[in-house]
Amino acid sequence: MLTKEELPECPVATTVQLIGSKWKLLIMRNLLQRPWRFNELRKTLPGISQKVLTDSLRSMEADGIVTRTVYPEVPPRVEYCLSELGETMRPIIKSMEAWGTDYKQTWE
Repeated sequence: MLTKEELPECPVATTVQLIGSKWKLLIMRNLLQRPWRFNELRKTLPGISQKVLTDSLRSMEADGIVTRTVYPEVPPRVEYCLSELGETMRPIIKSMEAWGTDYKQTWE
């Protein structure tokens, strides 16, 4: 996690740095629906490796976007969900969804 001083000066660049990877955006898209377990997420993201999913979730957790909850069960159950901060991204992701839908309908 970068300190505020280490983040880019430009607010758009800051956002891109935090969530700009293809996988992070798709993880957030899923987490907007409900909490997910690791293997559930992996199955819905064709092409993502276990390492990339792990690294992305850890990075998003460190940045305060995702919350990881470990349930004291045998075997242990771990769920990921958007944090309060992550939830503030909902309108942005929804706008991206609307733009993508419009683009596909307009430019086909």
